[in-house]
Amino acid sequence: MASKTLIEIVFHGRGGQGAVTAANLLATAAHQDGNKGVQAFPSFGAERRGAPVRAFARISGDEIHLRSEIYTPDIVIVLDESILDIVDVLKGLKPQGNILINTRKKPTDFPFSNQFHVATVDATGIAITHDIRVGGIPVVNTPILGSIPRILDRVTLASIQDAIRSKWEGKAELRERNVQATQDAYAKTEVNF
Repeated sequence: MASKTLIEIVFHGRGGQGAVTAANLLATAAHQDGNKGVQAFPSFGAERRGAPVRAFARISGDEIHLRSEIYTPDIVIVLDESILDIVDVLKGLKPQGNILINTRKKPTDFPFSNQFHVATVDATGIAITHDIRVGGIPVVNTPILGSIPRILDRVTLASIQDAIRSKWEGKAELRERNVQATQDAYAKTEVNF
């Protein structure tokens, strides 16, 4: 049975990387895993492909009545490491919060690894390996989803994979490439906690 504790997650990425889809798939998977309350929603502005974007997800064992943006997340997920240079992704992150970063670096390579729990995965490399691209650009949302069960016990890899299978139900080859990417990311995620 899912814990009743509310978990709040912020996705930071760039337009076209699939942050909004990732938040929606995570919410779907969390609900399948017995969490009664789930939400996923974007933060829209003048974003365009390549511009910084945010998406949000909430997971709870109880119904969720909040309707605001997330200001003090438990988890931050960074789909593009270069965002760290232009956006304060750590703003509001709860003490000992978790941050998952798409990078080739190790968790301890980040100066904030002594303050927060850091996990890393080369989601871009995994997307390229599995040919998950739009217009030739790697889309890292499904690979990064495969890493989430390594830092959050409220959602399973199997449920994430089921959510992906449902989303791309009529596209068998694309669906299975995305599912395999989650499997690879799960195995290749490094954590410092």
